[in-house]
Amino acid sequence: MNKFKFNILSLGLIGALGMTSCADSFLDVSSKTESNTENFYKSETDAMRALIGCYDGWRQISSNPGIGFYVASTVMSDETFGGTGNGDDFKYQVIDAFNTSKSPSDMTLYTTDWKVYYAGVYRCNELMAHEEQIQWTSEATRGLYMGQARALRAILYFDMVRLWGNIPLFLEPVNENRAQVDPAEVYAAIFEDLKYAIANIPEDAKFADGDSGYINRYAAEALLARAYLFYSGYYGKDPGFTNEAGETTGVVTKADALAAVEDVISSGKYSLVDDFKNLWPASSLVPIPNSVGWDTEKSTYAGDQNSEIILAQRFTPTQDYDGNNDSNRWLVMMGMRQLNATPYGKGWGACTISPVFIEKYLDGDPRFTPSVIDLVGEGLAQGNDFNSSFVDWREYTGYTIKKYSPLVYGNGLPGTNSDGTAGFQECNANQWVIMRYADVLLMAAELGSSNASTYMHLVRSRAGLDDIAVTQQNIMDERARELAFEGHRYWDLLRQGVDVAADAIAASSAKVFNGGVESTVSYDRSLIIATKGLSQIPEDQITLSNGVLKQNPGWTR
Repeated sequence: MNKFKFNILSLGLIGALGMTSCADSFLDVSSKTESNTENFYKSETDAMRALIGCYDGWRQISSNPGIGFYVASTVMSDETFGGTGNGDDFKYQVIDAFNTSKSPSDMTLYTTDWKVYYAGVYRCNELMAHEEQIQWTSEATRGLYMGQARALRAILYFDMVRLWGNIPLFLEPVNENRAQVDPAEVYAAIFEDLKYAIANIPEDAKFADGDSGYINRYAAEALLARAYLFYSGYYGKDPGFTNEAGETTGVVTKADALAAVEDVISSGKYSLVDDFKNLWPASSLVPIPNSVGWDTEKSTYAGDQNSEIILAQRFTPTQDYDGNNDSNRWLVMMGMRQLNATPYGKGWGACTISPVFIEKYLDGDPRFTPSVIDLVGEGLAQGNDFNSSFVDWREYTGYTIKKYSPLVYGNGLPGTNSDGTAGFQECNANQWVIMRYADVLLMAAELGSSNASTYMHLVRSRAGLDDIAVTQQNIMDERARELAFEGHRYWDLLRQGVDVAADAIAASSAKVFNGGVESTVSYDRSLIIATKGLSQIPEDQITLSNGVLKQNPGWTR
């Protein structure tokens, strides 16, 4: 077994059986006292355990020490710069500028992400491969479990194919070294999985702790529309793949995508939260002075299970360095560089916001304050604590992300658990919001709904803005403000064309401070064009594959 194959297989099998991440559990495959592929997958209890493993595999993309898809999506956009500490390495600058010269040795940036994504895919494939040997009590239960597993696989592949473009495709739990396939083949699998989930997850499916942490029919429909918009925009055609037998699969049309989001809207299950700021903990939780916890009378956070959240990646504050990976590990990257300012917790200073992007907010737009920490405007850019932060911060602009700021209590302890005793960087439990209702309304408008004006009105009126014409440009501008820093902007740019993305990113160039010294962030748009907006395939994985994997254009040293 070569190393490339072992990296994918070992992580996947552990999760598929719902075991811990220690090596002993994986190696002891002949154990008669623990689950393995010979004595597992018999009952619905086994299936549920395996499905939990699939969800955990998805969560691991944000709980393991890679780059993190949602952080990378934000860094690559015109919204933010790489940031981090002035003495840190330059990997976030490589990602931000699509430029290997920023740090020529950083050609394995996404190694952990690559492994974790394929481990998650393996878990889903393992469950699906044993579907027929499970004793199902009803077809509805089968559809509920398998629909979620297939939707999770679709999400994992959708992230990967957007990020890397050219990837191997595994639809069964096999251990082999595979070449990359035509992206159309990956998208065909994504759409087939999402269509299966839509058709088979019962409309009235109930989950133990609410809906937003699990994939229901409506989440699958919204994801199908998102995938359609990206594919049809980036590739300039409707998705579909013709295999060697001449069969066309994965076909989804604009009408299909529109029908999917219209079904989400007409379900009546979701609605916009009245006040935008109540969507985000850092903009709506009020700390108790000199204490832990939040003032329940003054705090207005709508909660993780609010009416607008269709799908979220959920976490628990149980991260440590002994193999437990259940928290939002990369939330700390977006915290202000070593600066606590209640309720905003300190972090590593990535994703400093470009002042050019700030200009996209209209005067008086109430979405600005809940989205952006304005250090000067909020009186944070003063005092010894700020000065220490300022001289340690790379690409400081005076603006950083509030939506996903870590939290700190009124006594300065990290808001990672109820008494503030957990570490500030490893136990953050704030969820990533993957899909919310405002996004669905804007997608429906973009797809040509007869109710497009109404949907735009709903989104803009919450922000106190007047109605405007429903044009493609107006929709994209509205998405930029409404969905800022949620990991969508880069893909919205890229699906309009690599030239559009390159122009927007290049235009976000601005003056910054590196360790307190004035500097400039600038971009070479030709490098973005050369890469086609895709990220680097990890060079070590190319080596371990014996050259079967090929690097994406534009990423050679």
